Amino acid sequence: MTKLELALSEIEKLPPAEQKEFVAWILEELHSDERWSKLFAKSRDTLSLLADQALAEHKDKKTKKLDPETL
Repeated sequence: MTKLELALSEIEKLPPAEQKEFVAWILEELHSDERWSKLFAKSRDTLSLLADQALAEHKDKKTKKLDPETL
């Protein structure tokens, strides 16, 4: 028995209302992961540019160390 089959057999033991709630939660999580993947894929160039800018500022000594006590 695969892990998926084992998980499904455990879900089937739940009362119908809990099964429905669990399935809704799983589907939302799957769609959420897809949304994040698409958003990151679309913003890859922007994130890369921001990272390059931050590194350049650090190299030019335009940054300062953060003190966790003052955050």
